[in-house]
Amino acid sequence: MPMKTLKNIERVIVTDEILTLASKYVIEKVVGHTSFDDCIHIATATIYKVDILISWKFKHIVNVYRIRGYNSINIRSNYQSLEIRLPKEILEYKDWN
Repeated sequence: MPMKTLKNIERVIVTDEILTLASKYVIEKVVGHTSFDDCIHIATATIYKVDILISWKFKHIVNVYRIRGYNSINIRSNYQSLEIRLPKEILEYKDWN
């Protein structure tokens, strides 16, 4: 199946605000410090208000307990909650088996 051209791509900058939010995820033990890069990813998506964050990373991102943790911190920090999904929940393919 040919790849479609991606539209609406926006370059973002990792700011101090993002690093602060990412640090809260680690401080409050949503994940360990070795997952800080994942936390930056999630904080960036939160602060830039993406519609949905799509990931294959089950252990640290697409995990119901982690998602609840990230969103708990987001809401307490006056940010919106972030919807995190698997690619197969978003993309339409005839054969996922």
